[in-house]
Amino acid sequence: MNWPAWALISLVAGVLLAGCVAGEGKPAAGRGETGLKTLSVEELRQGLENKDFFLVDVHVPEQEHFPQTDAFIPYDAIESNLGSLPKDKNAKIVLYCRTDRMSGIAGEKLVRLGYTNVYHVVGGKVAWDGMASD
Repeated sequence: MNWPAWALISLVAGVLLAGCVAGEGKPAAGRGETGLKTLSVEELRQGLENKDFFLVDVHVPEQEHFPQTDAFIPYDAIESNLGSLPKDKNAKIVLYCRTDRMSGIAGEKLVRLGYTNVYHVVGGKVAWDGMASD
């Protein structure tokens, strides 16, 4: 194979690899209205003033909860605990954990199961505690 062919193959492979890696660590990025959405800790704080959502801590092990938490469901057991969530798959559900990794995993699972109004808190409990100390 000649040099231009190798260059073209390398370029195509690099573009494909970059596309695969770009989405890692950001489960909510690039999603439409029915995908997992994000919520900042400030947006959560404001939302708690007139709460209209179901708030779930999914962190393992269990941790100190945000105020007004409705349930604790381990992120890796979310599918086997659907009975603890609102029956309406269009109800607003907000998930959080310590940083946001576990809530992202649990949120993506709920979206795949047909839940349409799922959010997870960016930065999780760490960001919440940081906001309180500012």
